[in-house]
Amino acid sequence: MPGADSKSRFEGEDCQSDCLRDRLAPDQDLVMEQILESINNTPIGQVLKRIASLPEVRKEKVLDLRRKITKGQYDLNERLDIAVDKVLEQLTM
Repeated sequence: MPGADSKSRFEGEDCQSDCLRDRLAPDQDLVMEQILESINNTPIGQVLKRIASLPEVRKEKVLDLRRKITKGQYDLNERLDIAVDKVLEQLTM
């Protein structure tokens, strides 16, 4: 656009972040901090904590297994029983 510079393009964003910062009082920060600390003590917080500690998904392995399952080259029932046993074992620890 002729006549437009990069400074004027981002001026509105600075105002938005300043306005947001002004609206968040220190008391609100304290309340949010308390909520985040107490969520770990709830059942859902504990589940979320376990999920966050899981390793990343290996996409290549997932795609390979999908191909094998589709072609009938993978014994899904036996493997599923083993996987369920492992999950239940981890949950009871």
